[in-house]
Amino acid sequence: YGAGTTHVTLVQPYLGVKFDLPRGYKLSGLLSQRWRDGKEDFKGFWYDKNVGISHEDHGSLRIGAMTTRAWSMADYPFGSDIGVGDEWASSGAGYGLLTHALRYTSRQFDVADGDLVVEATYDFGKSGWKNNKPRFWELWLQYRRGDLGIDVMFQEGKNGPPVSFGHAPFSSLFYDSAFDKDLGGSGQSIAMIMARYRVDAKLDVYGGLRGNRWSGAYAKFLQSAADNPAGFDIWNNPFNVDWSNGLGGGVYKAYPATSVDVVLGARYKISEKLAAYTGMVHLGTASTDNPTERGQSNSATFNTLGLSYDYGHGLRLNGVIGMVHYGKRGLSPTSMPSHQAFTGIDSRVEKRGNWFGAGATFTF
Repeated sequence: YGAGTTHVTLVQPYLGVKFDLPRGYKLSGLLSQRWRDGKEDFKGFWYDKNVGISHEDHGSLRIGAMTTRAWSMADYPFGSDIGVGDEWASSGAGYGLLTHALRYTSRQFDVADGDLVVEATYDFGKSGWKNNKPRFWELWLQYRRGDLGIDVMFQEGKNGPPVSFGHAPFSSLFYDSAFDKDLGGSGQSIAMIMARYRVDAKLDVYGGLRGNRWSGAYAKFLQSAADNPAGFDIWNNPFNVDWSNGLGGGVYKAYPATSVDVVLGARYKISEKLAAYTGMVHLGTASTDNPTERGQSNSATFNTLGLSYDYGHGLRLNGVIGMVHYGKRGLSPTSMPSHQAFTGIDSRVEKRGNWFGAGATFTF
């Protein structure tokens, strides 16, 4: 154990079209995919592949593949501006990518001397399921008044993949619907609020709160290696399972869990091109009746301090130092997707760790 290095390259092109229609309507389409180190970020899933129609008096209606507000806005610009985009947006019980979604976004309403936008999204998930049909909905409210901006999101997913990875695609309970009749359901949801306030021309402060809920997903042995052409045993996707409590037939009981996560930060404009920032994310312990330890008694606190320089011509340079402190050495908190997510520092090996990094973002 000791120091290590890592790198990542993300490329995400966008292809969009817009057409003016009679009576003030507009038709648009958007296609976008992200490649991580030369490979599709999520194989088989698009970031955007949708069409929409809009009118300034009636709002917009969009259908197809798209990103959720809870992930995309928490990642950028909110989390990225204070150096905790991944730690905040990619944790918790939410989902990030939608596959067969329908989204309505209202026009701006004048409310309490500010502007309010309301949006509702529904995703049908992957087809081919009868007993465990997937469904997803998200409600987003955005309020802007002067120097204050507030975003409120609610998500609920039913029979999607049971995860604690806010960037995950919403699809179905398991990769193969042939096991539909052998599986029980699963659900998870979030309620989140994020606020940004401009104190003056140089200083912005940030704050956010998220509640997570998981139903838990029973572990179920589905097929032995002898019956599987690939030659390995097949289990479902379990979540928060008590592996000491076998119910017979290769089934192990799972338990619901809830947790609360917090984000705070500030960004200070030193000059026209240079800004300093700091961010903090705390992933809290979880409440559950699971008698065995699955990470529910652990927590994690991430802190960052960085500089951002806008070189111009679409190029922005960034440098950051950071630290993570786990509540204890052991399994990672329920809100984390893996034991070494976001930092590469494994909660089972070290209670705390530090890192520094440099990066560049080029937009053209």
